[in-house]
Amino acid sequence: MERKSSDLQTAEQKQIAVWLLCVCAMVYAMVFLGGITRLTYSGLSMVDWKPFTGWLPPMNAQEWEAVFAAYREYPEYKELNTGMALAEFKSIYWFEFIHRFWGRLIGVVFFVPFIFFFVRGWIDGRQLPKYLFMAVLGASQGVLGWYMVKSGLVDNPDVSPYRLTAHLGLAIFIYGYILWVALGLLRSPVREGGYAGAFVPVFLIFLTILSGGFMAGSSAGFGYNTFPTMDGEWLPEGLYALQPFHTNFALDITTVQFNHRVLAACVVAVVMVYWVWARVAGATVRLRRSADVLLVAAIAQATLGVATLLLIVPVPLALLHQAGAVALLSVAIWNLVEFLAAEKRIPI
Repeated sequence: MERKSSDLQTAEQKQIAVWLLCVCAMVYAMVFLGGITRLTYSGLSMVDWKPFTGWLPPMNAQEWEAVFAAYREYPEYKELNTGMALAEFKSIYWFEFIHRFWGRLIGVVFFVPFIFFFVRGWIDGRQLPKYLFMAVLGASQGVLGWYMVKSGLVDNPDVSPYRLTAHLGLAIFIYGYILWVALGLLRSPVREGGYAGAFVPVFLIFLTILSGGFMAGSSAGFGYNTFPTMDGEWLPEGLYALQPFHTNFALDITTVQFNHRVLAACVVAVVMVYWVWARVAGATVRLRRSADVLLVAAIAQATLGVATLLLIVPVPLALLHQAGAVALLSVAIWNLVEFLAAEKRIPI
């Protein structure tokens, strides 16, 4: 009887894990859609926010004229898109509409199964805080997204790089946290501590993604399109020259790109060291396999970054680079879960 109960609990955990992995896939797609919206300059095409009633797009010519007229009242149209035709406006509006619609759909896909699993007792009181935390994070992301858009509707027809990076960072954190919980259900940890070394790649990759947000927010990828030096210099002139000092990390394209390059190089170096450790420290087969994938993903992502820079940020390559960053983080989280689930207590 005890074994049957354990098997049932495992089956329930697997179903919950599959649900969470589906949510992860949708959040991954959401990050990709956000990249498309940013790179096509579509994010400011919707100038209002209707979180509960904005499910439908304009349904007729009169409604399209109304949303277009509203757009023409804001700086992006007046300063960048004066004379834009309605057909051109529709092309950017649809990107932002799909982006927002997908966010609402993620909410539905999260809440409906969550209520089902909770009512069935598959999510008990001890586990409940994890899922409530996910819900709070998701709601906060919607609010933060509008807070970001508002920054581009005032004087400057571009969103704040600080708010853009915060929006991206929260999306990545939500994705990573849900993936961590899902993989934990599939691979229960057997250790409670001693995982600092396996956590370092996760932290560095997340930090590098944040620096990528500042790259996008300041359009720093369009400067210094050489590698490995920055226009022939290892330490370009003007690094950290802005005052106050913290503005260099978001507003100075020289510093922003330099930071991103350094962090990316650190990721590759740390992953290489970690891979060597996994080979010589008697790691389990599954852990070595995840370390192999992590190394390949890190090198591939760095290569994509260099290509994106040298080719001056072509949209398809930039999107692939953004998707690659999330994929790399996913592998790092998987590797960390495998480390915690390793049967042999490996020193690190």
